[in-house]
Amino acid sequence: MKNIFEKEVTEEVIARVNSLSATSQPIWGKMSVSQMLAHCSVTYEMVYTDKHVKPNAFTRWILKTFVKNIVVSEKPYAKNGKTAPQFIITDERDFEKEKKQLVAYIVKTQELGESYFDGKESHSFGKLTTQEWNNSFYKHIDHHLTQFGV
Repeated sequence: MKNIFEKEVTEEVIARVNSLSATSQPIWGKMSVSQMLAHCSVTYEMVYTDKHVKPNAFTRWILKTFVKNIVVSEKPYAKNGKTAPQFIITDERDFEKEKKQLVAYIVKTQELGESYFDGKESHSFGKLTTQEWNNSFYKHIDHHLTQFGV
């Protein structure tokens, strides 16, 4: 899996984001391109903001036991997979605003680097290794950029 903490990989991902337009259509799934960008930002919001409520102890145990490996492994996501409620974006979003926000999160993550994330507590899964953080960040964005053909 590519390393999102490497500048070259970050630049490649940003170029893919920048190749999207407000009229880009998905190959599969229901989200508009603006909703997809907002959806991808949720991963970063959980790291950098308090916008999303942390799950209680029981829910975290369920997530760590049954969901964590799906998110942090190198196995690609299935098309049309189940989406966690906080990641579901149903309202219409401003394309340029969402694109700018997502790119800013990607750049911030790369600039903070691997050492910042090594052993950092995840919103839902407890402490993750740098590799697990990388897999969760890169796999998710790659999945959705592929969904939109870029």
